[in-house]
Amino acid sequence: MTQENPTDGPTLDRAYAVCRATARREAKNFYYAFLALPAPRRNAICAIYAFMRHADDLADDESLSRDERRRRIDAWLAEWRSVCRNPRTAIASSDPVFLAVRDTVARFTIPLSLLDELVEGVTMDLRQVATNAPDTYTTFDDLYRYCYLVASVVGLVCIRIFGYTDPAAEKLAEETGIAFQLTNILRDVAEDAARNRVYLPLEDLAAHNVSLDSLLHRAPGAPPTANERTLLEEIAHRAEDYYQSAHKLLPLIDRESRPALRVLVSIYHGLLMRIRRADYDVFSRRASVPLAQKLAILAVGLARMALARL
Repeated sequence: MTQENPTDGPTLDRAYAVCRATARREAKNFYYAFLALPAPRRNAICAIYAFMRHADDLADDESLSRDERRRRIDAWLAEWRSVCRNPRTAIASSDPVFLAVRDTVARFTIPLSLLDELVEGVTMDLRQVATNAPDTYTTFDDLYRYCYLVASVVGLVCIRIFGYTDPAAEKLAEETGIAFQLTNILRDVAEDAARNRVYLPLEDLAAHNVSLDSLLHRAPGAPPTANERTLLEEIAHRAEDYYQSAHKLLPLIDRESRPALRVLVSIYHGLLMRIRRADYDVFSRRASVPLAQKLAILAVGLARMALARL
């Protein structure tokens, strides 16, 4: 869906070019899926990614105190909301991402509340009151809320760019986001622990007799214990259940967008499979999908895109 916009023109082209460059440099798994989209939708996805990336970078800048990070995010959000209220502000803004995102929001009828929720998600860790206390989530319901804000909301934005008519797509997109984020959490257990963060629910740690301290303070590269493996396996099984929603979502979005979603699901599910094949040893080496495999998945996606256009 497109509409007239007063910001159309060379300035907007440059703004989208900045977003594409950010996605190409930072998106890794996401970027391969972006390439399987027609150009207008690809531009829109890159704009949303660049917006999300900047919010995440502000929240994760550990050279600054949490209070300072909150202040900077608040100032950034104030500028964004000013841009939303007044198109002329978008043109005058020093942030080209705002210009591109405002255009994307208008073209694809994306509720601004979804972008507010996205920023809420990336700033959740900044709410921790005790400076040295680890960031944790008590129950899976608590973790689900976090995953919803940082991943499902992205899915709800993306399906508006992909195109859909069946309202059932929204719940399926939410659950697809949960699958992706649980996969990220499994992959990043060691890296997150090094940053004083444990996203595995505390109730699950207790159920599997795994102490929080054993995750936060372990010998570098030490393999998982038997209890840790069963804990990680449980999270993987939950992710598998949510991946079923991804397969149900595919036929509900516009035909020309399906190859991109298929690429994304294939890469993320492939990452989960690699974690499982490694017997959940996410401590010795960070799991990733090899470039050759990503390119093979992309090649299939591009072929499907060509067929969809025909």
